[in-house]
Amino acid sequence: MLKNIKDKLTKSFSRGKKAQLLGIVVIVSLIVTIYCLRKTVTVNIDGQESKIVTYKGTVQGALHDNNIVLGKKDKVEPGIEKDISNNGTIKIKRAVNVKVKVDDKELTIETAEDNIASMLKAEGINIKDEDKVLPSKDTKINKDLNVEIVRVEIKDVIDKKDLAFDVNVKKDDSLANSYSKVIQEGQNGEKEITTRIVYENGKEIDRKTIKEAITKEPVTKQMVQGTLKTLALSRGGELTYLRTVSAKATAYSGGGYTATGKSVSRNSEGYSTIAVDPSVIPLGTKVYIPGYGYAVACDTGGAIKGNRIDLYFSSSSEASNWGVRNVTVYLIK
Repeated sequence: MLKNIKDKLTKSFSRGKKAQLLGIVVIVSLIVTIYCLRKTVTVNIDGQESKIVTYKGTVQGALHDNNIVLGKKDKVEPGIEKDISNNGTIKIKRAVNVKVKVDDKELTIETAEDNIASMLKAEGINIKDEDKVLPSKDTKINKDLNVEIVRVEIKDVIDKKDLAFDVNVKKDDSLANSYSKVIQEGQNGEKEITTRIVYENGKEIDRKTIKEAITKEPVTKQMVQGTLKTLALSRGGELTYLRTVSAKATAYSGGGYTATGKSVSRNSEGYSTIAVDPSVIPLGTKVYIPGYGYAVACDTGGAIKGNRIDLYFSSSSEASNWGVRNVTVYLIK
C-alpha cells in the first residue's frame, strides 16, 4: 500500500528533491496514524483472560472487531460506549439463569449481578426487613442457583379479657350461719392481652403473648356471713350455737353452792346448773341440752372428767328419772 502511495506522489511532482521529501513525510504520517489506531486490549470473560487487537476506539467496536457477542443481561466494564485505549482491559460478566420462588411463582431470571441482594434489586423484587431470603442475600450468584423468598408478616392482636373480682367474706359470730349480706357488690376488671402472630407465606407459624396490661382493676365483693349454727327446737323457734359436744349426762340433786360460788338451781324456763370438765366445756359457758333445757356450766365434780356432764335437778326423783343419757350439748354464745 505504501509503495502505491509513493508511486502516485512521484508522478504528481517533479523528480526533484523537494518532491521526494514531501512523499516521505506523507508516508511516515500514514504509518504513524495506522500505528496509533492499533490497540492491544485484554478481555476478561468470567475470569478468563485473552488478548485482542483492534483499530476501533470504543469498547463496542473492539468487541465487534473480534466477534465477541454480548447477551442482553451481560455486564461490561467499562460501559459499551466508553473509549478504549491501548493496553486497556475489558471485563465481561456473562449472565446466568437463577430460579427464584416468590409470591407463589417460580421465576427464571437471567442475571449478571454479583449477589442475590443486587439481583433482587435489579429485578424490582421488593424485600421487607422481616422477609426471609434463602440462601442469604449476600450469597454469590452462580449458574442454576435456587433462591426462595419467604414473605413474613407479623401482626400484633389485642384482646380484652375480664378479670374476675374477689369475694371477701367477713365472719360474724353474733349472727346465724343462715344470715349473709352483701355490703358492696363486686365488679369485674379488664385486661388487654397483646398476642404476636407470625405468618410465613400467609400461613401462621407462631403466636405468643408479648404483653398483658390491666386497664381496669376489679372491685372486691364485700360480704358479712354469720357463723352461728342453728337448731330447730321442738317447742318452736331456732337455737343458734357455736359448736356441739357429745357427752354422757348423769344427774344429781341436793347441795348448795357450785365450784364457782353460785347457788345451784333448776329453772326449766331459764338457765339451770350443770357440772362439767372445764377442759372440755369452759366454766361459764351457756349450753342447751335437748330434754333438759338451757344451762350454765358453773360446777365441777370429781367424777366429771372428759366428755361427761352432771345435770342438777331440784329433787332426787327427777334426777333418778333422768338416769344416764348420751346427749348432744349445744354451746351457745
